[in-house]
Amino acid sequence: MKRRDSRCLIPSALADSRHFSIADSTVTKLKQDAPSLKFQTRQVLRTRPLVAIDIDNAAKSYAGKRVLDGVSMRIDKGEFVAILGPSGCGKTTLLRLLAGFEKLDDGSIALGGVEVSNKHFTLPPEKRNVGIVFQNYALWPHMSVGDNVGYALKIAGVGSSERKRKSLDALDAVGMRDLSERAPADLSGGQRQRVALARCLAANPSVMLLDEPLANLDVHLRASMEKEFLGFHKRTGATMLYITHDQSEAMALADRIAVMDKGRLVQFARPHELYREPRDEMVARFIGNGLILPASSIAAASQPGQVMAEVFGTPHRVRAPLSGRAGAQLSVHPNDLALANDDGEGFSATVERVVYRGSHNQVDFHPDAMPELSLTLHAPLDRAVAPGHAISVRIDDGWVIPAAA
Repeated sequence: MKRRDSRCLIPSALADSRHFSIADSTVTKLKQDAPSLKFQTRQVLRTRPLVAIDIDNAAKSYAGKRVLDGVSMRIDKGEFVAILGPSGCGKTTLLRLLAGFEKLDDGSIALGGVEVSNKHFTLPPEKRNVGIVFQNYALWPHMSVGDNVGYALKIAGVGSSERKRKSLDALDAVGMRDLSERAPADLSGGQRQRVALARCLAANPSVMLLDEPLANLDVHLRASMEKEFLGFHKRTGATMLYITHDQSEAMALADRIAVMDKGRLVQFARPHELYREPRDEMVARFIGNGLILPASSIAAASQPGQVMAEVFGTPHRVRAPLSGRAGAQLSVHPNDLALANDDGEGFSATVERVVYRGSHNQVDFHPDAMPELSLTLHAPLDRAVAPGHAISVRIDDGWVIPAAA
């Protein structure tokens, strides 16, 4: 079989058998059985047709310190996924591995069903068809907006007229077509970020990686750029992986969020699931200013998925995956706690501080049964409370953390 025939089935950069995430014996069989190569190769590439990114047990260390430890996730084609976690959790290392800037110590990464990294092999970044939008925009100051957008196409050998057409189309997608002749220095921060987005789009990548792209923008501009990203994703249907430490961004933008901590993937779920049903204490505390309360005497309630749990000596109806446990931890948020109308429906507490927040008062308090535990609730403006006041606190909603059983 001629080499060009195999290239029409597999990208030329991936023609080496080392690039496939299949057994060596299977690759040998494909090579020996040339007449059926076309069918079998297509069958291999179709095993996961809707998976854009497949990370399997990825691991990476620097100077003997494990910064990524057995991370696995599958991201569907066209999905918008945010990688969220505190500083040092490994999210930027994961992005660099996906881009091809770093080599895996263990595990594998496949893009579009084709393996591009394992501990023995790493496909170079320029051959991965992955676009990257950096935090600092990375625009050439001596080039116009249009030339910046078309630079990758120029390097790839795309002709001048075709390059200009694709560059203008990409700028049109982000509402910057009329500014194609301007220099980056003449643009606002939000406009520069849109140019960086257009440059990525012009190259038509299979996957887009965004490394904290809004970190350098002020609060008001971030809000408008969130709308830009959502609109961009809706128009293009691109597979997007968004690295951020800002959970409000992640919640607003992503279809699913991967929460990382200390190099491990802790939970990978939709935003509402992370908020309402955290898998462990780390996720519960990290998402939405979560609070942790001790719960005991957990027993099934009349409705499925609910239990009665005793918190500071008072029974409360909360959500839980299981029942019949002696004790556990209860995940709540400030909005789940409320000032009770009488002492019988809540636990006793003492107000520490009251902060006016416009639509409500933020009430910081501690339970009388556990004075060292500081908690917060949002009280209506017409409920007058002050530091030192005795209050009764009701739990309107909560989730018994499975990992705390």
